[in-house]
Amino acid sequence: MKPKAIFNWSSGKDSALALYKTLQENQFEITSLLTSINQEFQRISMHGVHVSLLEKQAESLGFPLIKMEIPKEPSMEDYNEIMSKTMNEIKSRGNNHSIFGDIFLEDLRKYREDQLQKIGMKAVFPLWKQNTIDLINEFLSLGFKTVVTCVNETYLDKSFAGRIIDKNFIKDLPKNVDPCGENGEFHTFTFDGPIFRKPIQFEIGETVKKTYPKPKSDENMGNGEYVFWFCDLISIK
Repeated sequence: MKPKAIFNWSSGKDSALALYKTLQENQFEITSLLTSINQEFQRISMHGVHVSLLEKQAESLGFPLIKMEIPKEPSMEDYNEIMSKTMNEIKSRGNNHSIFGDIFLEDLRKYREDQLQKIGMKAVFPLWKQNTIDLINEFLSLGFKTVVTCVNETYLDKSFAGRIIDKNFIKDLPKNVDPCGENGEFHTFTFDGPIFRKPIQFEIGETVKKTYPKPKSDENMGNGEYVFWFCDLISIK
């Protein structure tokens, strides 16, 4: 019997490729997808994708969806408390592993591992330390399709929001931008590929600017706020 695992689903390309590889390796029984949702706006944290499209993804992928609702501006203590409660409930259903699409952020991996260790679960990273240009090329060669839903203006301008990732997109990226956006340069919504039963139908909506205060530790880097451009995706029934 394969060990049960929860899959941390962001809706984007890294999650999709990590899920694909997990299914191919067939070492875990994936019981559900887990996604963090902004409680007020009912959108995926940082990706900005509405929950209606997330639900269509889960349906097309064929997995139950667990939506972890997070307050608009939670403290780290609030976030950890919500996460701990959610993961304890997930563990009580027989899940001992939690799978992520992270690639090379060491501090994020350590945080995830430390939090899971507290409740007796283990983290799994199918894409860990793989070359990101190789990963994005593999993603495209497999037939996945993904659209950019959010860009960090520190790295990319507004014009990148709403673009479909293809060879031209990769070529247009500045040299300081990771091709998988692993440093938070951009986020995506994957709408088709080998793990989907059918493509997710949507229309491109307006692109809006949003600002967030920088942590005090980052205030010496430019002005005191981060600027992001979010491209809204409108679900087609």
